Amino acid sequence: MQAQLDFSAPAAPATVIPVSALNRQVKRRLEEAFPLCWVSGEISNLTVAASGHAYFSLKDDQAQARCVMFRGRAQLLGFRLENGMHVEARVLVGLYEPRGEYQLNVETLRRAGQGNLYEQFLRLKAKLEQEGLFATERKRPLPPFPRCLGIVTSPQAAALRDILTTLARRAPHVAIRLYPTQVQGDAAPALIAAAITAAAQRRECDVLLVCRGGGSMEDLWAFNDEAVARAIAACPMPVVSGVGHETDFTIADFAADLRAPTPTAAAELASPDRDALLDRLDELAALLSRRCWQALEYRQQQLDWLGKRLKHPAERLAQQAQALNALGLRLAAAQARRVGESRERLTRLSHRLALARPRPENFRERLTGLAVRMHSAQQQGVAQRRAHLDRLAAGLAHLNPEGVLSRGYAIAFDDDGKAVRDGGTLQPGQSLVLRLHRGDARVEVRQARGAPVVTPGDRD
Repeated sequence: MQAQLDFSAPAAPATVIPVSALNRQVKRRLEEAFPLCWVSGEISNLTVAASGHAYFSLKDDQAQARCVMFRGRAQLLGFRLENGMHVEARVLVGLYEPRGEYQLNVETLRRAGQGNLYEQFLRLKAKLEQEGLFATERKRPLPPFPRCLGIVTSPQAAALRDILTTLARRAPHVAIRLYPTQVQGDAAPALIAAAITAAAQRRECDVLLVCRGGGSMEDLWAFNDEAVARAIAACPMPVVSGVGHETDFTIADFAADLRAPTPTAAAELASPDRDALLDRLDELAALLSRRCWQALEYRQQQLDWLGKRLKHPAERLAQQAQALNALGLRLAAAQARRVGESRERLTRLSHRLALARPRPENFRERLTGLAVRMHSAQQQGVAQRRAHLDRLAAGLAHLNPEGVLSRGYAIAFDDDGKAVRDGGTLQPGQSLVLRLHRGDARVEVRQARGAPVVTPGDRD
């Protein structure tokens, strides 16, 4: 025991570090050794805290790792996390120092299988960008006062309702043309490109909106098609792309002249705010009025100053008389203008009163016109039914057996009153009754012969 407590030994004591420092160094080594990487697995033990942070485990058939996704990252996801979901996560390997537990800090998530789609997206984007399809100099500015807006989207999409609501609020005077198409599915890319091409050929609108609501990468994949991008680039009018939410990017966004984060934002960017324009117009009118009055007042002040420089009393009297006359003219003009405005207002009110007053003669003329139309329609209907009846009578007369008998034919009946159709069924000496067009005759069969029977051997 004394040997263990002998501090006079020359050996240097071992370095002792606290656990927190050890965990900090281990965390730093892990982050340096493992940069950002993609990890795939199945979500389990998912918990979303009140703070918005998501805690879960990524597992496969052999191992699992604890993960954390902080609120700022989780809010950018376009889908909801669920247990059992197969995902691909971009993670930073780290250590939770207070507990000394190894964990993965998730930067972003995507559903398993989106990696290949993203690679296709990048390849197509690089190809079209190399061709100059996304060049900035190709982008065209939007017209400040469009008269008609075209919309390429699905008629059943919620995005269309949002766009129409926004346009009705901001620019109810702007006409709208809808070019309906599918926005999801295998056939959607060709249909979207055809709708854009149709809008380009018709040239009915000043700006074309290509829109769709949010969704996963698979849902928005129709807008990552080369045909859609080329149709947008070839469109003669400016194109605004409003596909998905703020974080969604498609090839159509790069090919369009302007990208909007949402369909509603696309409608706002393409349409002028009518209320703001009216307010600006009022401001300009008020500014013009102030400038006119300022100029007039300045000229009046200049006239007064020049008048004060005149020394002759007669001239000054003449100037004052002129000023008085000017004031009298202004007063008379103001009075005349006031009377004219009142008379014009009275005329408008009288006109409105005359329009609001019911006019029986107008309804009488309309009733007379409707009566004439009804009589004409009745006569036309009778004529059509008479012609139809004549056609039916002609058809019936054509099918009447009496018509055939009138042309010299006869119908033979046996003793039972049955019509004879085959001569082979008759016997010599048999009595028949021939019905003619006029009257009948009884005859006796002397010789009967049926239709020849053709056998397969005869044909050979």
